[in-house]
Amino acid sequence: MKVVFGSDHAGFALKQHLVALAAADGFEVTDLGTDSSESVDYPDLGALVGRAVANGEAERGVLICGSGNGIAIAANKINGVRCAVAHDATSARLAVEHNDANICSFGARFIGEQTAEDSVRAFLTATFTGG
Repeated sequence: MKVVFGSDHAGFALKQHLVALAAADGFEVTDLGTDSSESVDYPDLGALVGRAVANGEAERGVLICGSGNGIAIAANKINGVRCAVAHDATSARLAVEHNDANICSFGARFIGEQTAEDSVRAFLTATFTGG
């Protein structure tokens, strides 16, 4: 599965960790930035990942900002994007199974590294159950 990642400066460190995790798990990963902890505008990254998923460059996307909310709102402005904010593995899995989410957003200031790992794995391995 092709997965694109993006974050703002607040999510940079967690994104770097999750990109490496997803690649080690066998996913085809593209990191769309940001490339440092220098301040950037989160809407730009949310839209970048949203467009990549909406136009078929990737099947799923992962976004990270401070809260997970702002970057998700930006991504959801792109036609074809269904971005859910998740706080744990259960909410990430259900976003796909029940809501057919194709992008998941996380708040780096609110979840720890282990929760983020579990959540990304749950999101990337879940399938939509229909209904």
